[in-house]
Amino acid sequence: MTSTAPEKTVPGTTPATTAEVELSIGGMTCASCAARIEKKLNRMDGVTASVNFATEKAKVSYGAEVEVADLIATVEKTGYTAEEPPPPPSETVYEGETQPTAAPDSELVSLRQRLFVSLVLSVPVVLMAMVPALQFDNWQWLSLTLAAPVVVWGAFPFHKAAWTNARHGAATMDTLVSIGTLAALGWSVWALFFGHAGMPGMRHAFEFTISRTDGSSSIYLEAAAGVTTFILAGRYLEAKSKRKAGAALRTLLELGAKDVCVLRGGREVRIPVAQLALGDRFVVRPGEKIATDGVVVEGGSAVDVSMLTGESVPVDVTVGDSVTGATVNAGGRLVVEATRVGADTQLARMAKLVEDAQNGKAEVQRLADRISAVFVPVVLVIALGTLLTWLFATGDPAAAFTAAVAVLIIACPCALGLATPTALMVGTGRGAQLGILIKGPEVLESTRRVDTVVLDKTGTVTTGRMQLRDVVAAPGEDEREVLRLAGALEHASEHPIAQAIAAGAAERTGSLPVPESFENVAGLGVQGVVEGRAVLVGREKLMEDWVIGLHWELAEARAAAEGEGRTAVAVAWDGKARGVLTVADAVKETSAEAITELRRLGLKPVLLTGDNQAVADSVARTVGIDEVIAEVLPQDKVDVIKRLQREGRTVAMVGDGVNDAAALATADLGLAMGTGTDAAIEAGDLTLVRGDLRVAADAIRLSRRTLATIKGNLFWAFGYNVAALPLAAAGMLNPMIAGAAMAFSSVFVVTNSLRLRSFK
Repeated sequence: MTSTAPEKTVPGTTPATTAEVELSIGGMTCASCAARIEKKLNRMDGVTASVNFATEKAKVSYGAEVEVADLIATVEKTGYTAEEPPPPPSETVYEGETQPTAAPDSELVSLRQRLFVSLVLSVPVVLMAMVPALQFDNWQWLSLTLAAPVVVWGAFPFHKAAWTNARHGAATMDTLVSIGTLAALGWSVWALFFGHAGMPGMRHAFEFTISRTDGSSSIYLEAAAGVTTFILAGRYLEAKSKRKAGAALRTLLELGAKDVCVLRGGREVRIPVAQLALGDRFVVRPGEKIATDGVVVEGGSAVDVSMLTGESVPVDVTVGDSVTGATVNAGGRLVVEATRVGADTQLARMAKLVEDAQNGKAEVQRLADRISAVFVPVVLVIALGTLLTWLFATGDPAAAFTAAVAVLIIACPCALGLATPTALMVGTGRGAQLGILIKGPEVLESTRRVDTVVLDKTGTVTTGRMQLRDVVAAPGEDEREVLRLAGALEHASEHPIAQAIAAGAAERTGSLPVPESFENVAGLGVQGVVEGRAVLVGREKLMEDWVIGLHWELAEARAAAEGEGRTAVAVAWDGKARGVLTVADAVKETSAEAITELRRLGLKPVLLTGDNQAVADSVARTVGIDEVIAEVLPQDKVDVIKRLQREGRTVAMVGDGVNDAAALATADLGLAMGTGTDAAIEAGDLTLVRGDLRVAADAIRLSRRTLATIKGNLFWAFGYNVAALPLAAAGMLNPMIAGAAMAFSSVFVVTNSLRLRSFK
């Protein structure tokens, strides 16, 4: 999967280009593997790479002088495999054809087989070593017979990886496991064949800590077999958990329709979605998924958007309304014209954002990677030091050997490599299910620091659409009649205020009469004849031109409406003012609740708008905002954000329009409403797929929760190694117990991350 993007160039130079590719990496077993591959790739000229251990992918940017084959060759020379992910199949399976079954995960199958066989063979070995009553004559030879296949075959992936790394002058977690288990097996074989351990009647007491013994009488077959089995169990559970962690993204990628019924020459033809082109018209029947983003050109229905946005209430659509691919038609038949296909659709862009976020690395993870890269060599030195120290201090080679093996086993840095990626995978995946797209791991740090949230008014706090609010009739006039005639005349106008009045009139009075004549008076209103009456609808100036004055009650109603920031228009016919209609951009029903939620998160809300002060104050009072910045030109919004930042605030910005894009990019954290423009969405750090402001609070809560999980994971991973290494070196850990603890640490980190799946 490659793409090209122009680089910034210096004037007078030839423009250079960079390309990006995502490689699937095979053979990684710990964070130090990822660090090695990343280091090797970044040493190449013009290459910038980020390797993610949990997702097993490398995201690489490279110059024109480098080819993808060069990148793959570099990874292979490092001892791992690399390939470009295959494109998703576009074939459609029709009725009567056979659906190919998905191949099982070969890694899981292999791990399960090795784990099962190793477990069956290891249990008797461990029991005989731990329970002296089970130690019959020559039991030690049965232990060797059972343990040898476990250490040689069961642990073969560790030995193979350790040998590959050794050939490239590197050491990883597999090096520690391989040296530890082979050393335990080798010592035991020597003691059995050349020492006293092989004698009939030999007995072996089991202790959790190390005690001084005759080295030639000691065997460590239970440690070798037990460590191998524990680590295989940890790897298997880890692999299963990683698949669960990426389940949300896989679900997102599978949401789309597989085929579509296209109108061709008046006939319905079913084709694969991949063959759908811009401008094609396709039919969506009740219960079917909408194949791609488009505009309804025929029919009306309710559309279930829950799978894409998390919104449970179906959305009513009719001719002219936009619909999104992968949502479900819950009502009548629709004919939709495709406006976006393939990678341009909202679903594809959502999946790309989520995948990019999961492949990214937070700064704290980069620190963990750097530590992992040097951790294994340091552990080897510590193990050697432990061996020599015990030998000089006690003269007991068996105790020295046991302590050194425990150090090797306990120190494996798996948990460090999994701490950030697994939490990111689960957090971003859960966000996608709720209509929250986190662009990258660095965004998480920003959400923790934010203390001020700046809210664009139109389209964010309000609906962005004018709506009829009040009808005030002059004394003796019928409100319904005033609205009916005004709505009939305004229905012929395209002005947003006129359309709001017409829609409100139709909703409240039913069908509207058709004007016999109509004229638009620029900047003032409209005039015409409806049912034989000469009707005027517009500003007071239009009334004055016709020498029509407003009754004092109508004048008060107009002044009150304008004082609240609403637009007031007068209605007159046959030479007399009959009423006043007020129109306003309606506040979203959930905005006030959203402001309360943002305050609970410790954020101070600020309303930012280009509207006049009266309108802004009215909206702010409605939703509970104290600080209002009004009458700001679009180009000045950035200056407002910078001023707040100079005051020492860490600012989040929520917006949806083209004029919000620069402010979103300038803010410490940009939250783009997914109902807005592409420019705003591209500029934001978090994209809120729903147009509900409450999702902004959910997004910040989820981001903070994900960051807290990452830090908890890293604390556990670091704390585990810091605490366990001295214990092992001091002889307070049996190697088998060390192996169990090491395996548990990785499982704990992944399981802790999976708790994010329950975020609500």
